[in-house]
Parts: sequence; C-alpha cells; structure tokens
Amino acid sequence: MNNILDYPLRVFVISFGAMMLTGWIGAQIARRRIIEADLREDFGLVQTATLTLLGLIIGFTFSMALTRYDQRKNYEAAEANAIGTEFVRADLLPPADAAKVRALLLSYVDQRVLFYAIHDEEELREVGARTAKLQEQLWAAVRIPVLAQPTPVAALVVDGMNDVLNSQGYTQAAWWNRIPVGAWSLMAAIALCANLLVGLGAKDPARELKMLLVLPLVAAIAFFLIADIDSPRVGSIHVQPQNLLSLAHSLRTP
Repeated sequence: MNNILDYPLRVFVISFGAMMLTGWIGAQIARRRIIEADLREDFGLVQTATLTLLGLIIGFTFSMALTRYDQRKNYEAAEANAIGTEFVRADLLPPADAAKVRALLLSYVDQRVLFYAIHDEEELREVGARTAKLQEQLWAAVRIPVLAQPTPVAALVVDGMNDVLNSQGYTQAAWWNRIPVGAWSLMAAIALCANLLVGLGAKDPARELKMLLVLPLVAAIAFFLIADIDSPRVGSIHVQPQNLLSLAHSLRTP
C-alpha cells in the first residue's frame, strides 16, 4: 500500500500543514499590502464563494466515500448469502459430491474471512492464490456430477456456484473502487485557495494568526475522515466480515 491516501493519519498531517502554511503565507502578504476598503467587499464575496465551494466539495467527496463503504458492506453480505445458499443446494448432488462441495465451501469461507482481516500485502497475495485454487476446485466439484446427470434440479447447484464465484469478483471490484485522485486533487486545490484567501482577508494578521488555524484544522479533520472511510484496510473505519463469520460459525454448528 504505497498510496498516501491509504494512510488517513498522514493525510491529516500533510493537509493540515499545507493549509496552515498557505494561510500563513496569505497573512504575510496581507501584512505588507492591506486590501483597500473599496475592494474589500468584492474580496469578501470571492472569499465566501470559495469557502462555500470548499464545503460543497468536501460534502460531495464524503458522500462518495460513504457510498463506496456501503457498497463494500453490501457485497460482503451478498457473498455470505451466496455461499450459504450454495451450501444448502449441495443436497441436490449425490451424497459423496455434496460432502466434497460442503468441505470446500467451509475452506472457502475461511479464506474470504481472511481477505477482510489481513492487511499485509504478501499474506493477501497468498490468500488470493488459495481462493483462486478453491474456486477452481469448487467449480469442478459441481461441474462433473452435473454433466454426468444434467437435470433442471442439478442446474440449480451450478447456478448457485456461479453466484458464489461472481460475488467474490464483485467484492474485489468494490474494494478497488476508490475516490478518484482527480477528486482529491480538486478538493486539495480549493482548500489551499480558501486558506490563502482567509489569510489575505485578515485585517490584523498578527492578532488573527490563531484564528487562521481553525479552517486548516477543520478541513484536515474532514480529509482524515474521508480517507479513513475510503481506505478498505487501513484506519479505524472498515468493513468487518460479520456475515461471513456468522455463516462460518453456523455451517460448523451441528
């Protein structure tokens, strides 16, 4: 995970420092060149519009992060439902094939839980390799008996296994679906401009220096929260495999 956006605390520190520095630069400029009275009203309009735009951009970006978080949660639930349904449909196969499918599904659930719990890249690659191998074995476990006895009832088992395999792909796609870098860049640029204008608009920069820290702090907290929600594995807010854990427990309970 080399992307800076995968580390919410770093996003907070960097954004707070950059915005504070920009506000300070604006205040230093204001010390040397006071805005004339006839221009201050127009300047206030520009400053207010920029701050409003910053608030809107932060709100839209926060909404994008929440949408992606909800999508990851929904796909986790859908994946657990698909595996549970296929576990039940295994009864439609001959007893030996049904036992094999169920054993593979139990191992598959364990790997899917690890997908959510592990953060190390090397371990994730190993989990991905084991998951892919289990998917091949699961498909072969239903394909062979169904081809031997191709009935409409047996087709339900194939359809259920197809849902199991597809749900994993949808989950992976949802974890890759992050807020675009362009949206982050636009939000950062507007935030820097807003802080610069706040610094420039300070009537007494020496006395208002502490107040210039308010906007960088508030905006940096918002950036931290957005990055935290948008990061699937790092941070305090991420999807827990509650449905998969519950399913694994119920499948192993007699």
